Formats: sequence, structure tokens, C-alpha cells
Amino acid sequence: MDAFYRSLKQKGFEGDIDDSEETRQFFSHDASLFELLPQTVVSPKNGADLERLVRAVNDCRGEIPNLSLTARSAGTDMSGGAIGESVVVNFRKYFTRIENVSAKSAHVQPGVLYKDFEIETLKHQALMPTYPASRDLASVGGLVNNNSGGEKSLEFGKTQNFVTELKVIFSDGVERVVKPLDKQELDKKMRQKDFEGQVYRRLFRLLDDNYDLIKKAKPQVSKNSAGYYLWDVWDRETGIFDLTQLICGAQGTLGLVSDIRFKLVPARPHSGLLVLFLRDIDDLGELIPKILESHPATFESFDDATLWLSIRFMPSFLKLLGLPRFIHLLLTLIPDGLQLLRGIPKLILMVEFNGETEEEVRAKIHALHQELAHKRARYEINGFEEDPTEGKSEKFWIMRRYSFQLLRSKVKDKHTAPFIDDFIVRPEHLTEFLPKLRLIIKKYKLFATIAGHMGDGNFHVIPLMKIEDPAERAKLEPAMKEVNKLVLKYKGSLTAEHNDGMIRGPWLTQMYGPRIVDLFRQAKHVMDPANIFNPHKKADADWDYSMSHIREHF
Repeated sequence: MDAFYRSLKQKGFEGDIDDSEETRQFFSHDASLFELLPQTVVSPKNGADLERLVRAVNDCRGEIPNLSLTARSAGTDMSGGAIGESVVVNFRKYFTRIENVSAKSAHVQPGVLYKDFEIETLKHQALMPTYPASRDLASVGGLVNNNSGGEKSLEFGKTQNFVTELKVIFSDGVERVVKPLDKQELDKKMRQKDFEGQVYRRLFRLLDDNYDLIKKAKPQVSKNSAGYYLWDVWDRETGIFDLTQLICGAQGTLGLVSDIRFKLVPARPHSGLLVLFLRDIDDLGELIPKILESHPATFESFDDATLWLSIRFMPSFLKLLGLPRFIHLLLTLIPDGLQLLRGIPKLILMVEFNGETEEEVRAKIHALHQELAHKRARYEINGFEEDPTEGKSEKFWIMRRYSFQLLRSKVKDKHTAPFIDDFIVRPEHLTEFLPKLRLIIKKYKLFATIAGHMGDGNFHVIPLMKIEDPAERAKLEPAMKEVNKLVLKYKGSLTAEHNDGMIRGPWLTQMYGPRIVDLFRQAKHVMDPANIFNPHKKADADWDYSMSHIREHF
């Protein structure tokens, strides 16, 4: 790496370089199964530093053939997208400015934590609504690069819908603005004689020549993070060419995002839940459409394993929440304890409504309760609870949002194994799909919680496994193959939110077929011809490589 360090120094790199063993070990993991030990970690100070980094890599590739850059902010990625074996680019140290926030828009750097960003947006009664369940840990750069979604995706979709402009360091080492272009602006870009002009010309030709094939390939589900979103870049009808749609969800494999502009939505002042405790799931196919007719803001779920986990590790919530919120949680759980005496529910559904007043929220919740109550025997609902205020409904959100953190830290010698953690099928298929999924989980003797976004048909299955045990490790590929085959049978996507990374990238051909994956790889080559950005992820992923880098110790 000496040649790389010399090149950075010659170019005037202002940031930090740390190749200590302690730092490299820390950055060798994200929230995934994988471990990639970087050779060094750099913390650039500004966009000019990022340009210097890319140019130094280009200058030194002859001497260091596998030199590459992997962008990282908070490191909460569950697919292995935030780790690399060469140079990890740490955005959390210096790219942490919130430049500007108004009621309708925001300008922010990628290393900002979402929880800090939300504090500022709420001062303007505004929200960037596509935060994930890890909202207290994730960065806004991660939201963009993973194209995150979450509990509000039912109403607002995913992060790509809220990105209005990006600054991106292209693979020639130049920072450029990326935003939607009309055809006249696109033609002007394509006439440029530089690398940017070449990118626009080649991408446009790729997308236009394969237009119908690409549009047909778009998964017919409400959310998708698999592959590159070629179908959302060029639209002949509107004449809009939007390269932000290719960068979003690319996991840093096409360039380095240095600056983000979002549009925001109003934060509604009041919210509340109708909670349904289901004895079985036989009538979900009828129940879900009935609930969706009421246009809820969110429609979430978690299973009996998640419920028992929350009860079993209740003392752990004290550390997570602090004493006042913990006491509130215990007191508000008493009514639900009474519900449990009627029988353990297989599934708990959380239907949230928002409104301008508490009375509006109460009316929406009560109306749906009345609509469903007379059918409770048919649906085998063994309990309802109306929580018309945000404070009263907090206990359910705590169980839903914190279950993964509990799993990661509290179950002796077993660890979270996120490898079937983010599939999506259309909700009308869930009555058939979920029992078949449970059979696969049972077949491989996986202890797993099932939680997710019921209104989208998007589920997060997080098995607990002792991956160090060869017998446990041997379950990964066959179990994943069966789950993925089931998802694709119902024309779903293998990842709705968590992205491909190293875990699902190798399965893209099974999902899309070889022609579309070839187009993904061509688009990657146009943007990153030397493959310097985050190799072994997404369409560049390889199962043997991924499996050979599963963590040895947790």
C-alpha cells in the first residue's frame, strides 16, 4: 500500500489514514454474516479528498491490481455491502454536516445519522419517511445507497422517491452533480467530450436499445432492492433521464456519494394503532385487502417468536430505553398480558393511522375496528386493542423495532444470521406463502423471528444460528435456495429493502435471468470500467467468494 499512500500525499489528501490492526478489525464487519479485513481505512474530509482517493486508486492499479474503494457510514448493512478487502472509506468522521433543512427539502452529507437528521426535520414539522427499523443507528448515506424503506413505505415508497439531487465522484475521480434531466439537457450531456459525456451516451444507448426488455423486468411488487433499477432511469413517455435512480440502491458500486438533497413530507402530528391478535393466518388473504381499503399509514406485523423474545428479554429493554420509558413499557403491556390469557397469537398485526388531530386518528381506528369486529370468528382474531395515541402504541413499536437488536446481543452462543431476511411477495399470496415458509424454517430447525411490513408482503426472517458449527453453516445454502425458490414461485423479490450485497447478489440470475443480469453488468462497466468501487457486491457477487468470507467468530 506504500505506493497508494505516496500517491495520496502527493495529491494533497487532507483526511486521516489508519491501517492499525484495531481499526481494520473494527471495519471488517457490518451487520451481515461476512468478514472482509481491509488493508486500510481512510476518512476523507471533503469532496476534493474523495476525488484524490479515486485518482490515487486509478494511478496505483498497475502496481496494486486489486486496489478498490468501499464506502461506509454507520455500517448497519445486513448484506455485506459496507465491508471490503482493500480501502474502506469512512464517511462517519467528517461528512456529518446538515447543510440546510426546510419544511419541504433538506441538504445533508452522507455520514449524518438518521436520528440526528430527523431531529432537525421535525423542527420544521417535516419528515424523510423512508427510514429503516434501524433508524437509531443508520446514516442517511446508507439510506440512499441501500435505497432503504421501512414501516412508512406502504404510504411513501422508498428512498429513491425522495432523492432530488446527488453529488457523486465518478470513476475518473471527478465530483459531479447527478439529477433528473429532460431530453434537451440529456442531449447536451451526451455531446460532452469527457468521461461524463461518455457515461451518459453509453447508458442511454444501453437503456434505449433494450427499453422494452428492461421495463418488463421490473419486479411487480411494491418494493425492490435487487439489481440496478435500470427501468427507472430512462422514460420515453416523459423524456426524463434520471441517473439518481441508478445510484440509489447501488451500494457504492457505481461511485461515491458525497452530498444529498432530499424532498420531505409533512410530519403528521398524531398517530395511533389498531392491534389485531391472530390465532392463525388462514384468512390473511381476505383480511389484508380489507385493512388496506382503510388506507392505513403503516401496516406492520410480528410473530409469536418475536413476542416471546420481547418477554424473555424484558430486562434488556431497561438498557435500551432508559428507566422512564421502561416503566412506561411495563405498565402499558398489562392489557396485552390479559390478551395472552386467551391464547398465544400466531401473528400480531399493527395497523397505524395518522391525522391532524387525535380525534381524527381515534375515528379511523374505531371505524376499522368496527368493520372487522363482526368478522372476528371468521378471521379467528382473538383480540383487538385500540391505541389511539402515539404514547400508548409505543410498546408495540418497541417490540417490532428492537427485536433484531435483542437477537444480536442476547442469545448465548447463537447469533443472528441474516440470509433470508428481506423477501417480498404480493400480499394476496401470503395465505399460501407463509405456511410454506414456516415449513422450510421447521425443516432446517431454524429458530427465527418473522416480522415485517404486512401491507407490502415484505418479511424479515432472522434465524439464530451458531455459524461456527459446520453443521449449522451447512444449512445456509440449501435453506436459502428453498426460500428463494418459494419467493420466486410467487413472483416476488429476494430483497425489498436490505439490498443484494454479498448475500443475494449471487442469486440475481435466478431472479432476473441472464439477459437482465448482463445488462446490470454492462451498466456497472459503463460507470466503473476498472471495477474500483465495492467489488464482489450486487451483480459482481460470487457465491463461492461470499461463502469463503463468512465470519469465523462473532
